[in-house]
Amino acid sequence: MKRYFRHIILTLASLQLLSCSDFLEVDTLGKVTIPNLFSDVDGMRSAVAGMYSKTFDYYSSEFYEYPEVAGNMVDIRSVTSSPSMLFQYNFTSAPDQEVGAVGYVWRKILVALANTNNIIQYQPGLLKEYPAYANELNRIKAEALFIRALSHFDLCRAYAQPYFYTPDASHLGVPVLKITPSPVEEISRGTVKQVYDLVKADLLEAEQLFGTTAMQDAYHASGKSVQALLSRVYLYTREWDKVVQYSTSVINSSELAQGNDYLAMFNGLIAGKEAIFRLNGRLKAKTLAQFYSVEDPVAIAADTLLKLFDDNTDIRLRLFDELPKEKNKYSTAKFKIKIDYELIEERYDPIVLRVSEMYLNRAEAYLNMNEPDKAIADLKVIMARALGKTVGEITINTTDKAAIAALIEKERAKELCFEGHNFFDITRQGKNLVRGAGTNSDVKFMAYPSDYFVLPIPQTELDANPKMVGNPTVNK
Repeated sequence: MKRYFRHIILTLASLQLLSCSDFLEVDTLGKVTIPNLFSDVDGMRSAVAGMYSKTFDYYSSEFYEYPEVAGNMVDIRSVTSSPSMLFQYNFTSAPDQEVGAVGYVWRKILVALANTNNIIQYQPGLLKEYPAYANELNRIKAEALFIRALSHFDLCRAYAQPYFYTPDASHLGVPVLKITPSPVEEISRGTVKQVYDLVKADLLEAEQLFGTTAMQDAYHASGKSVQALLSRVYLYTREWDKVVQYSTSVINSSELAQGNDYLAMFNGLIAGKEAIFRLNGRLKAKTLAQFYSVEDPVAIAADTLLKLFDDNTDIRLRLFDELPKEKNKYSTAKFKIKIDYELIEERYDPIVLRVSEMYLNRAEAYLNMNEPDKAIADLKVIMARALGKTVGEITINTTDKAAIAALIEKERAKELCFEGHNFFDITRQGKNLVRGAGTNSDVKFMAYPSDYFVLPIPQTELDANPKMVGNPTVNK
């Protein structure tokens, strides 16, 4: 980890506060030192902008794509020209792939974490020196705690086996980083339980700090985004009562987007009514729009996904576009702007949390709490919106738990496709990876558990840090 943290620390020491896009992206050292940056509230505000910028960097690229191509609802269109994410599609990721998903996901999340930890570290001093800004500084700390929790959670999902891989989650996770280590400090991996304990603690502290403060907008962390992430984290740890508690808190204070408002959330350069947390891509990389390009996409909808849509009135079908020269092949339009816009306005904002997920999380929790009627009620809300009907017009004629579980899985796939969920949903539930017959991947089936269900730790990290341990098989 020396190499990565040396790079991160030197980068942080070379800040130029010219604009948000310049933050953390310069090469010349000595412009602004970290202590100087955090010497006043304006510096802290700039650091917060950088924190969101770096979180966007990993969500707008490999991390968001990985759980889709490694899953069973997306196909890489051509495997003859070594496109991006091909190694992850075929489960041939290697530790020396520093300029691909293996190295980039690790490095980009660590950069975001280093920036976030500095905000948390310097906030108490500023709070003491500038008591008149206490409300703002406490909100900033809450935002940073949310991002630190999200970063640890995401790093763990990519490089560690899911929570119940061992009964007590004692298997290797990722480093637990409450402060940014020095360039010479050797850091080891915590257990998955230790990682999740930090994630929960950070989110619960953030929830207290946010208190009753109203949500600013979807592009900043808020009390609502904290509750939404807690819903997801508890889903992964199967603490069903808490999934219900936090999902319900979000649902009761939110609304689902309906009709054209639903489509505009993806295609209209707006955050969207049901967005809880998403990242602003203004003047930033357009990687997702290229990866899922309508004209020449790397990744397209797999047959397994398209076959789930058994009603052609489903509004979600309007978020697919048939490829111009390939019949019955469809790209996602979730990263396509369908309104008139100026080039300066063009941006692609990855969604991290939205209200639809809360209904699906709660349905899964209710089912596991032996309350299938409540699970069905939540499913009906999502299905009614998709079909432009009232909840009362939706009929689900089953009380069988396995059948309801299959319906929840089906609705999650249709609703959250291309939003970074699919493979993580498979692994957290301990399911086998089963791909459709039409896939052109070398891997059609992989039984759970598998050593290949995680990315290898980057080799450069292992070489630089004797305390860092690789993952079985994939790091050999």
